[in-house]
Formats: sequence, structure tokens, C-alpha cells
Amino acid sequence: GRSYGARVDFAIEGGQAQGAETDSETSAGLISVFTTRPDTLFGATYLVLAPEHPLVERLVTEQWPADTPPEWTGGAATPVQAILDYRARAAAVSDTERQSDQRAKTGVFTGGYAINPVNGVRIPVFTADYVLMGYGTGAIMAVPGQDQRDWDFAAAYRLPVVRTVAPPEGFTGEAYTGEGPAINSASPELNLDGLNLADAKERTISWLSSTGHGRGTVSYKLRDWLFSRQRYWGEPFPVVYDADGQPIALNDSMLPVLLPEVDDYSPVSYDPDDADSEPSPPLAKARDWIEVELDLGEGPKIYYRDANVMPNWAGSCYYQLRYIDPVNSDQLCDPVNERYWMGPDPLGHGPQDPGGVDLYVGGVEHAVLHLLYARFWHKVLFDLGYVSSSEPYRKLFNQGYIQAAAYTDARGVYVPAAEVVEADGQFSWNGQPVRREYGKMGKSLKNVVTPEDMCAEYGADTFRVYEMSMGPLENSRPWESRAVVGAHRFLQRLWRVVLDEQTGELKVTDDAPSAETLRVLHRTIEGVRADMVNLRFNTVIAKLIELTNHVTTTYPGGASRAVAEPLVLMTAPLAPHIAEELWQRLGHDDSLTYAPFPQADPALLVADTVEYPVQINGKVRARVTVPAAADEAAVREAALAEPKVAGYVGDREPRKVIVVPGRIVTVVV
Repeated sequence: GRSYGARVDFAIEGGQAQGAETDSETSAGLISVFTTRPDTLFGATYLVLAPEHPLVERLVTEQWPADTPPEWTGGAATPVQAILDYRARAAAVSDTERQSDQRAKTGVFTGGYAINPVNGVRIPVFTADYVLMGYGTGAIMAVPGQDQRDWDFAAAYRLPVVRTVAPPEGFTGEAYTGEGPAINSASPELNLDGLNLADAKERTISWLSSTGHGRGTVSYKLRDWLFSRQRYWGEPFPVVYDADGQPIALNDSMLPVLLPEVDDYSPVSYDPDDADSEPSPPLAKARDWIEVELDLGEGPKIYYRDANVMPNWAGSCYYQLRYIDPVNSDQLCDPVNERYWMGPDPLGHGPQDPGGVDLYVGGVEHAVLHLLYARFWHKVLFDLGYVSSSEPYRKLFNQGYIQAAAYTDARGVYVPAAEVVEADGQFSWNGQPVRREYGKMGKSLKNVVTPEDMCAEYGADTFRVYEMSMGPLENSRPWESRAVVGAHRFLQRLWRVVLDEQTGELKVTDDAPSAETLRVLHRTIEGVRADMVNLRFNTVIAKLIELTNHVTTTYPGGASRAVAEPLVLMTAPLAPHIAEELWQRLGHDDSLTYAPFPQADPALLVADTVEYPVQINGKVRARVTVPAAADEAAVREAALAEPKVAGYVGDREPRKVIVVPGRIVTVVV
């Protein structure tokens, strides 16, 4: 949410705001706004404060100024009553709703006025809920000629519109938000007319700074992280509270603070028979843990722990650092370990490499909150000198959802998918017809497929291989339990490549594989390595199935060890349990984790022959195999000599013979 613009100070008409004795900004009689378009300052015809802005109650007057239009008052007899009523209504609306472009713009006049610094024009100050306290200063200068929300508000409250950017010829819209030369933007002190947006913006910021009416600045859309959670699971806060309720950080020697064992994880609710009861988190019931006697430097005293905990995200913001050094009880992470695994690597990743984990795979639903917090957390550690990497992750990959069939009854209510019966293409639940749809697995759609059940029936490796073979990793894919058997059969065939299915005896041989099998093997190795790098696990599995089928049909009595071992190694990342078992059965004492991944021999990737389809008058009638090095004349000669082609051509001379090298031969008769 980074925005570059300017902070502009508008003088409050009449000087100091009401009751502003202790506020430095308002004691100076100023309303400060943040704008990304200071070049449109001449078009600011009113100001708007967020309803929560502290200046609202200080600006409000006791009576409506003379000639206040009735639509500005919200129907209230006084500005004070109008503000109270409007704040109550705004408090009932979420920030998301307040910013919706589809929602009608509402607001009320505070009774106060401000002075536009560039032209001295007196402009009214409103409060409106489409302005939020969390962005900028919680106040905006409204330029209806260049902002549609301001235009809508101005139209509703009969406020003037001054265009400061010339729209293109023929423009018939309302607010013009595009670029163009500045117009209506000149005063004795500042003239922007004719300038483009960038130049007008810089000249305005320079003028604001030199005259003391503002300065260039950067603003961010920030909101508080809801960090304190009223539940049992989570990291306890390393603080205690004294008898006066003041928080005190615990000494390092008292860390970590561990959760107590509890019998009941539910929170305490209101007691309907006790009007003085208060709800409390689950940890509040662990009184021996909450109330603790400690010596924090003033002798033994009774302190109280916080019954709330941190959110689960607190730990996942830095868990990659603990994975690097999981048994270290003295440090978050040894700097040597962090530099080795996550430090900047200019040789491997370029001179600007910030460091971090090579790859983070996570759902798109974490892209905003979790990753934003993880970056914040990591950058704090970097600024404090605890880590050498300025970013936690180098690359992000969002996997798709696993979807499953969900079913609704006649009322549109979801029913348990596991209880639905299919017959003749129709679906029913408890004898009632239901409608099928697909959606993300979850409790709300009642369509969860439990991994434990699948693993119990088919094994974890089958479950893994099926998930990875469903389609590209980044795509959402529908789950189909009946299709799992395909992955299971592949692993069974792999088992039979190495072992006798009846006796369990090893059946691989030390015979050299044929030249054709070696070419198939090394093309598979090359393809699998490339697909692994690009996370194309579905095509990795397709290549492994193809190789397994080739070996099974070519060597039914027993595969060559030179083929079986690389096949097992390539399967290991996807089906680690069966691969490890087969590796041990192949006679290896060490885990295959320590075996190098197969490398393709470049010489075996070059085909000895090429097969050309031969097309006659638009239809493929034959295929011809020629040496890979054959030139066009040799390919033409071989194609015309093929018996099927010769039968079509006969004694006639073809009108055309077109050879596309390595692809196809086209004959026109």
C-alpha cells in the first residue's frame, strides 16, 4: 500500500479548533491531509474527515452557520447532534463496505471551514465514512473533478466542481481520472497551468515545502495485526502483570513460557444466573499458572500471566529459521546455519540476491496476511542483525485447491458427500435426489476426503502419487477417489520390475540393457529433471509410467539393474516409502537419500533414426523411418519408395513433395 504524495496543511478558519489545547496539530489551527495528487490542489473544494478523526468533535460548532444547505445537516437540529448520529451509523459499517464504490456516499457538515493554501478559498469541512482513519492522516482534500467518489459526494451535497486536469476532447464523463495538462491551477504564488502530471506534482510539493504549507511524503495503508487471541493453542506472551495491571517483560532465564496442561479447552462464557460474570479465555481456568510468584528484582511478589495467546501465525512467521537449527536452546538460530541455508548467494542467484529460502509453496489464501507478516518479522530480525538474509523467501509458488464433489438437497442445503449414492448417473441421499457440484474441500460443503482413510486403504505413496498426477500443481483439481487405483497400479508395476510378486525375490539382472532401452531411460531422466525444476510433477509421473511400462513389456523376466536403480531413484521424491524399500532390496545399506539423482548421458539423447509421417493429398497414408542425419533428398527418396506411398502414386510423377525436416513429408499427386 505504498503511496508517494504530499502532506498538505489547511488552516482552520478562525484559528484554533475547539478544545485543542493539548494537540500540537490542531493547536496550530491546521488540518493535515495526505494526497497522492498534490497537483490537483486548486480543485479541492471541500475537506472530509473520517468519523473517528479526533478533529471532528473539535471542529463542530454549536449552531449551524448561516446559509447552511439543509442536505448538509443530516436532518439534525445542531452540528453536535448531526455528528453523534452519523458516528453511530458509521460504526455499524465495516471498512470494506465503507470503501465500496457501489455504496451511496453519505456525510454531514461539521460546521467548520478551512482555507485552501494555494488560492485562499474558504472550503467546508465534512465528515464521511468513505474516509478511513487507517490511511494517511484520516483526512482528505476532496477534488471532485478528478476523483469519482468525491464527484458522487459533491453531486449529492451540491458542492462546487473545479477541473484541474484537461480531459481529452469529446470527454463526456463525470470525474476525469486520467492524465493531461493542468488547467485552472494558477495563483500569484503558484502556476501549474499547462504542466503534465509529474511536473505539476513536483512543483506543488516544492512550493508546499518552501512556504511551510506541507511537504512530500510517503504513506502506507496499514492496519493493526489482531495479535492477541482468546484461545488455548498459541504461543503464551512472555510478560506478567503486577498488582496495578502494568505489564513486565520476563527475564531471559524465565523463557520459554510453556502452556499448562488443562482438562478443558473451552472458554468461559457468561453465567446466565450471575449478572456480574465475565467471559474469559480457556487459560483463565488454569489459576495455578495464571497467578505466579516471581522475583523480578524487587523480591518475591505475586504476578499474573496473560490469559490470551499469540496467533498461530506468530510461530509460522519465522519457522524456517528453527528448521535450520531445531535443537538450539540458546539462540533462535545459529548465524552460521542461517548464512549457509538462507544467506545471500550472488554466484547462484545474482548480485542483488536478498537471500532467503529457495522456494516457498503455499496456498493463495496466505499470500496477503501470512506472507506479509513473515516478511515484516524477518526484516525486523534483519535490521536487528540476527539474520543475514533481508527476505525470508526467494520464490513463491501458489498451489491450487483440491476440490471434491459436493451435493445439495432440494432446499439448497449441503448433505454429507460420503453418504450420497450414485445410480444410473443420478445422485441421492437418504432416498432424496440431490444436485452435484464441485468446490474446495471443507466442512461447510461437507465434502472432505480424509487423507488417513485413503492412506489406510492404498498407502501414503499411492495417495501422494495420485495427488501429484491430477494435473499442474498451480491448478485447482477435482478429487476422484475411484481414480486413485491408477496410481496404485503404477506402484505395483514398479514393484514387479524389481521383485518377484509371488516370492519377493530380487529379479533384476546385471545384463546390459539394449540400446533402445538406454535411449528411453536417458530421455526419461532428462525430462524428469527438467519437470522437477519446474514443479511439473504430473508430467514427471507420466514419464515414469511410460518408462515402467517399457521395462515391464521389454523385460518380463527381470529388468537390468542399470535401468531399475535410476527408475527407483526418480520415483523417490514422489513415492519415498516404496522407493526406499526397493532400494534396500536392491542391496544398498545406506538410504537412497544419499544417492545422487540420475544424470542423462547427452550422447543417448540424440536419436539414431527419425520417423516421418507421409501425407498424401492431405491424409497420412504411411510412415517411414530414416537415419537422423538423412538430408531432404534421402527423406524424399525413402518416402516415395515406401510401398503404400508407391501404391498411391503409381506411375505418375508427384506434383509436389514437401519435406519438413524432422516433422513430416507431404506428397501432392
